[in-house]
Amino acid sequence: MPVIILFYLLLLLPQISLSAQKLQPVQGNDSLFKVVTMTRGLEHPWGMAFLPDGKILVTERPGRLRIINNGILDPVAIKGLPKIKAKGQGGLLDIILHPKYRENKLIYFSYVASDRNGMGTEVARAELDGHQLRNLEVIFRLRPKSQTSHHFGSRLQFDDNNDLFISLGDRGDRPRAQNLHDHAGSIIRLKDDGSIPSDNPFIHLKQKKLKQKKPEIYSYGHRNAQGMSLHPQTNTIWIHEHGPQGGDELNIISKGSNYGWPVITYGVNYVTGTSIGEGTHKKGMIQPVYYWVPSIAPSGMTFYYGNKFPDFNGDLFIGSLKFQQLVRLQFKGKSVVSEERFFTGKLGRIRDVRTAPDGYLYLLIDSGNGSLIRLEP
Repeated sequence: MPVIILFYLLLLLPQISLSAQKLQPVQGNDSLFKVVTMTRGLEHPWGMAFLPDGKILVTERPGRLRIINNGILDPVAIKGLPKIKAKGQGGLLDIILHPKYRENKLIYFSYVASDRNGMGTEVARAELDGHQLRNLEVIFRLRPKSQTSHHFGSRLQFDDNNDLFISLGDRGDRPRAQNLHDHAGSIIRLKDDGSIPSDNPFIHLKQKKLKQKKPEIYSYGHRNAQGMSLHPQTNTIWIHEHGPQGGDELNIISKGSNYGWPVITYGVNYVTGTSIGEGTHKKGMIQPVYYWVPSIAPSGMTFYYGNKFPDFNGDLFIGSLKFQQLVRLQFKGKSVVSEERFFTGKLGRIRDVRTAPDGYLYLLIDSGNGSLIRLEP
């Protein structure tokens, strides 16, 4: 009898290892950081990128791309952006440099644009020449566009193969996240020129002409991912995404996988608190690495690897809009073993978190008079 019990326990181990995690967070020691306000006067800043000469590019959601040089906000915005629809959660959103920026001067940015059908996320690339963008190309357009003004997703990340990943929200229309004929609620993978990698999961499926699966889709079943980071050791793409009332998730993106929204979730409906979908688990749908109940409203994230905070190497830092916190996750392998929360209610709504080339952590504070903050030891 003990042998039989042991056999069944061993059968269960793989399933147990895939269960999502949730730990009791602890308040971190804020004195670990020196908070340096680099720049004020940003209007709802959303994303940032660090140029080789030390300047910082910052997007403002109303539709401006700014330069910060030695903590001074250049009064002249960069010209040459496409027409941007700034409404609700939409506007000019994330920004990233091409991995070979020193050679080609290419920057990539996500934004919301409109047409006769409504609004949706688009991604463009252009050469940065001083205060001017040149040779702009739109390399991706979400299809179909719709009228809602929220859940645009819009984080950008290159991997080590120079493939570009784009996060797209469900646009507030839940079933779209399970529809492979629709870009909404998915993670997109493109080559750096906007073409589709030949090994994308849905590119070679036999399809009827009027029911073509979107070949740009890499994974689906996402609600609204506003954090994305490349693990520098494993070259895996990690995201976090907003849940509804509770159920924010941390996920590792894998090719062709279904992450469940809105069929499974750890969140519930707003106001009523009623359940969503079929529960928290379903065969064939990926469980999150970690989840938050109640929701922290995560935005921006970075794996830290640098020399300024050696004790943090390998840790993941995430901004919280709801509780105005910086969240630190520590890992053993792919499992979260601790969660700390810093600066609760002290700095404002943390929209973006980045590890800079100088080894410091940088935060964007989202408000009408937003700021860029540097964290030093």
